[in-house]
Amino acid sequence: MTLSELQAATGWVLWASFAVALLFGAVAQHTRFCTMGAIADIATMDSWSRMRSWMLAMGTAILGFNGMVALGWISAANTIYAGSSVLWLSTLAGGALFGVGMVLASGCASKNLLRAGAGNLKAVVVLVVVACSGFATLKGITAVLRSATVDRVHANLAGGQDLPSILARLTGLDAADVAGFAGLVIGGLLIAAALVPRDGRSKESMLGGFGLGALAACAWWISGVLGHVQEHPETLESVYIATSTHRMEGFSFVSATAYSLDYLLFFSDANKFATIGMVSALGLVLGAMGHAVATRSFRWESFRNVDDMRNHLVGGVLMGVGGVTAFGCSIGQGVTGLSTLSLSSFMAVSAMIAGAYAALRFQLWRTERSLS
Repeated sequence: MTLSELQAATGWVLWASFAVALLFGAVAQHTRFCTMGAIADIATMDSWSRMRSWMLAMGTAILGFNGMVALGWISAANTIYAGSSVLWLSTLAGGALFGVGMVLASGCASKNLLRAGAGNLKAVVVLVVVACSGFATLKGITAVLRSATVDRVHANLAGGQDLPSILARLTGLDAADVAGFAGLVIGGLLIAAALVPRDGRSKESMLGGFGLGALAACAWWISGVLGHVQEHPETLESVYIATSTHRMEGFSFVSATAYSLDYLLFFSDANKFATIGMVSALGLVLGAMGHAVATRSFRWESFRNVDDMRNHLVGGVLMGVGGVTAFGCSIGQGVTGLSTLSLSSFMAVSAMIAGAYAALRFQLWRTERSLS
C-alpha cells in the first residue's frame, strides 16, 4: 500500500464510521434509548422495558463481534478490552463514578451527545466538562492520580482476559471456535431473556436493541477489517487506521469527546488527526439533530436553576474521570466492551449500574424526606 492509498483508505474508514454513527444517533433518538433511563425505570417504576432494549443491544453486539472472531476477521486481542492485565480496581471505581455522574448529568455521555443534537444546551455544557475532565484523566492531573492509585492494583493473567481466550487456555480448544460458541450462547441468552416478556418485543425496543447492537458490530468491522492495514507503507507494521489507541476501536464516547476538544483546540498542529472516535461523536450529534428536525421535536432547553446546573457540572466531571478510568462509558463498556466478553467490561458495567442505582435511590430518599 502506498501513502496515497493509505490516505484514501483513511478517508473511507472515517466516512464509514461517521455514516454508522449518524444512523446510531437517529435510531437512539427515535427509540429513546438510554442506559441511565433503563436503570432509572427499574429504580423508580420497577419497569424493565428500556433495560431489555439495552440487553438486546448487548446480545446483538456480542453475536456480531464473536461471529467475526470465529470467521477469523478480527480478534479481541487487538482491542483495549482484552489485555492480560485486569485493572479491576480501576474498572470498578471508574464505573461507579461514571454511574453516579450520569444520574447527576441526566444521562450518559452518548445520551448527552443526542440531547445536544436535539437542542439541549445543558447537554452542551456537560459535554464540555466531560471533555475537559476526561482529557485531564487521559493525560493531565487526574491521569497522574489515576496511574498512582487505582491503576497500580491489577491481576495478571497468562493471556487475554476475554472469556473465549480464558476458556481456550483451560480446554485447549481453538480460541476462534470458542469465541463463536461463547458468543452464540451468551448473546443468544441475553436476546432470549429480553424477548420473553411482551414489552421486550415492542417495535421501539426491538429497533433500539437489534439496530444499535448491529451498528455497534458494524463499527467493529469498519475499524478491524476495513481499517486494518497489514503493512504501513513507511513502518511496514500492522496498523489500524484513524484510531487514538492504535488498536481496533468501537463506539465509546468519553475519550472520543475529550480527543475531539483537543483536536479543535490544536487544529493547526500537524500531529493532530481525525479519528474514528471523533467522527463517531459528531455523527451521533448530527443523527439526533436530523431526527429532531424531521420530527419537529428540536427544542432549545437550558438549566432550570443553580442547583440544576451544579448537578450537571458535577455529573460531567464524574463521567469524564470515571469513563476514562473504567476504559469506557455505558456504551463503550456496556455494548462495545461487553461484545468482546472481557472480564473488565463485565465489572465496569456492573459498577456503573450499581453507582447509578445508588444515586437514584439517594435522590428519591431526599425527595421523599423534603416532602415529609
